[in-house]
Amino acid sequence: MSTPVDARAIAEGVPDPELPMLTLGDLGILRDVTVDGTRVRVAITPTYSGCPALRAMHQDVEHALRVAGFAEVDVRTQLSPAWSSDWITCTGRRKLAAAGVAPPNPAPQRGAGPVPLTLSARRVVRCPQCGSTDSTQVAAFGPTACTALYRCGACAEPFEYLKEI
Repeated sequence: MSTPVDARAIAEGVPDPELPMLTLGDLGILRDVTVDGTRVRVAITPTYSGCPALRAMHQDVEHALRVAGFAEVDVRTQLSPAWSSDWITCTGRRKLAAAGVAPPNPAPQRGAGPVPLTLSARRVVRCPQCGSTDSTQVAAFGPTACTALYRCGACAEPFEYLKEI
């Protein structure tokens, strides 16, 4: 029979449905896993409250744990504390870059007061292909709402940027 450690490893290993190069563990959205006999409870925090992949994540975690032998699986959404892109692991950031997706910059610090709004500020995004910071945003949204599309000025390659939250 699977153990609490096994249950956590299984849940952490489930691929993200929108960024399949990352696991839920890499993404940092797995909040808690508790096991009581053949029953397991999992709490995940979505990257944002309207994330369309949340239902698929719930189903994928439940399926993986049932296949591992857990008879009762309860996957819940935990909204607090809110997820931050800073929770993406170092391994996850390397996997993003290796897949041609620029990892997010550090997120604005919460609780530090209002975030200043500067309309002329240019976000510095490093190209995952050549490493240049000479990049330009070409679309605010990529294939998913949590990415933006950029083009590198040095190598001219287009790439996705995972937005910081």
